[in-house]
Amino acid sequence: MVVRAHISFSYSLKISDTVQIKFYQKGAVSPADGAKSAGAVSAGSLSGTALLKKRVNLKFCIQKEINITTKIHVIMALNGHDETSEIPRKIPRIEPSELEQFDDLFPELVNVLHQKWSDNKEITDALNWFTKVSEYNVPFGKKNRGISVVTTYKLLVEDVSKEDIKLARILGWCIEWLQAFFLVNDDIMDKSITRRGQPCWYKQNNVGLIAVNDAVYLEACVYEILKHYFRKKPYYIDLVELFHQISMQTVMGQCLDLITVPVDGKVDFTKFTEERYNAIVKWKTSYYSFYLPVALAMYMAGITGEDVHTKAKTILIKMGTFFQIQDDYLDCFGDPSAIGKIGTDIQDNKCSWLVIQALKRVNKEQRTELQNNYGCDDPTKIQKVKDLYEQLDLQTVYRDYEENSFNLLMNLIDKNCDMLPKEVFTAFAYKIYKRQK
Repeated sequence: MVVRAHISFSYSLKISDTVQIKFYQKGAVSPADGAKSAGAVSAGSLSGTALLKKRVNLKFCIQKEINITTKIHVIMALNGHDETSEIPRKIPRIEPSELEQFDDLFPELVNVLHQKWSDNKEITDALNWFTKVSEYNVPFGKKNRGISVVTTYKLLVEDVSKEDIKLARILGWCIEWLQAFFLVNDDIMDKSITRRGQPCWYKQNNVGLIAVNDAVYLEACVYEILKHYFRKKPYYIDLVELFHQISMQTVMGQCLDLITVPVDGKVDFTKFTEERYNAIVKWKTSYYSFYLPVALAMYMAGITGEDVHTKAKTILIKMGTFFQIQDDYLDCFGDPSAIGKIGTDIQDNKCSWLVIQALKRVNKEQRTELQNNYGCDDPTKIQKVKDLYEQLDLQTVYRDYEENSFNLLMNLIDKNCDMLPKEVFTAFAYKIYKRQK
């Protein structure tokens, strides 16, 4: 018979590693007859099939239930051992990484969201649907924002308790749910094809524009989780108000992004200015991606002063601009298998950093070429824009910007870090510096 099961294992993989795992059970089937499962897995740590970067449902042809014997063989095979090796009497204990511990919390939160309403049998189908929505859209990002809540909290508080670390992780997951809300809607509006190496949610069979309602649900999850875990905490209102504020700021930025491009899709470069670009980035990306994780940790740590939050925000907004310019560069020049999506900024007529830099450098003939080909969903025209970027040597322009901006950012950190540990900000900066995804 074929049994569908979830096997719990942990192993760090390199980018684009392919996992070929053989499962078998002594006394059930031989190694040669064991079921096989293979899947390309992007960088990260695996912790159960529910958290694989590529969704792979493992099917095992076995004659008995999966037990610890099978689990140990999986671990051994992943570490380069022959799966027929004798099982050691003692397995060395390996402390799980922060990412693994963060990931391990996700099923609990999904269960909380489901159980809250499970007594209402008439909405069972909706609850099951929404569980799929969360499982598809929430846990497969890089989780830098979510984990940053935890790392920041540890830097702000000495001798943290296990309970508070768990709460910090839960706040991190709230950011991941909020981001999923933004991304599901963003993909619909941008007509994107893939997200995190998977087809966009609205592109799934039987989803389509149901995804609009699903996005609303994902945002609502944030406040359900906050209420469940934090309603008796003294900083509960600070958390709720912060999430509401960040959501409002982000949709303002999204609006700026959308209305910068005419509804009829015509290319109008008059609005493509650095001032408009910086405003879009600040409101659409910087607040939720950089300020939010740090501010959540600060409120948890009892740091509520307006002055210290303002100084933190000054640094983190600048960092968000640095991050978004990297994103724009990778959208055009990045490897889709590494960044997890196919770039669409050119055909979507986006006010991106690259096109703004091109407009500053083109001659009259090149501007006409850009005008005629930008914003067209035609592979030939997209390539012409990319060729023009190459002619203008925008890759060198970007590398120079990256170096200069990183140095300016580090100086800004030095000048504004009199009230918080410098590591709160440098940890962010070094994580994104020269990133490729």
